Amino acid sequence: MNIFDMAYEYRNLFLSGLQYTLLLAVLGVFFGFVLGILVSLLRMSKWRILRFIATAWVEFLRGTPMLVQLFLIHYGLPEFGISLSPIQSGAITLTINSSAYLAEIFRAGIQGVDRGQMEAARSLGMKQGMTMRYIILPQALKNVLPAIGNEFITIIKESSIVSMIGVADLLFQARTITTITYEGLSPLLVIAVMYFVLTFTLSKLLGILERRLNTDDRG
Repeated sequence: MNIFDMAYEYRNLFLSGLQYTLLLAVLGVFFGFVLGILVSLLRMSKWRILRFIATAWVEFLRGTPMLVQLFLIHYGLPEFGISLSPIQSGAITLTINSSAYLAEIFRAGIQGVDRGQMEAARSLGMKQGMTMRYIILPQALKNVLPAIGNEFITIIKESSIVSMIGVADLLFQARTITTITYEGLSPLLVIAVMYFVLTFTLSKLLGILERRLNTDDRG
C-alpha cells in the first residue's frame, strides 16, 4: 500500500486525530491566554508575595518538561483523589504550560506601552485598574498578537505528547494505523505533512496580520 492509498483508506482516523489536536491547541491557548494575563499582572503586582507566586509559577512551568507536567497531572493527582480523563489532563497541561509563556509575552507587551499613557490616564482621574483595562491592556494585546499566534503554533506541535496518556490525537492515530498495517514510516509521514500544512498556513496568516497591524500603526 503506498502512502497516498493509506492516507485515503485511514482518512477518518487522521481527521479524528486532527480534531483532537486542534481542540487541545485551541483550549490550551484560550485558557492559557486568560490565565497568562492574570499571571502577568501578578508578576507586576506591588505585593511581594504575589510577585513571588507568579514568578514561581512561570519559572517552574518553563523549567520542567511538559511531558513531566502531563504525567504529574494525569498520574499524580489521583494520589490526592482527583482523577481526570486523558483529554482533561491534556487540556489542563497545555493550558498551564501555555500560561507561563503567554504571561511573559503579556508582561513584555504591558511594559512596552509608554508609561506616559498610564500617568496621563491617572491624571485624568482614572483608577489603576480602569487604566490597565481600558488604556494599557488593549495596546499591549495588539503589540503581542503575533507572539500569541506563535504560541498557538508551538502548542499545536507540542500537543502530540498527549498521545502518551491515550488521547487520540494525530500521533496516537498514526501509531494505531501502524499497529493495523505494520507500516511504521508512512503514517508518521502523513501526520508530519498535516502538522506542516497547519503550522505553515497559520504562520503565513500571522505574517499577514502582523503586516496589517504595522500598516495601521503607520496610518
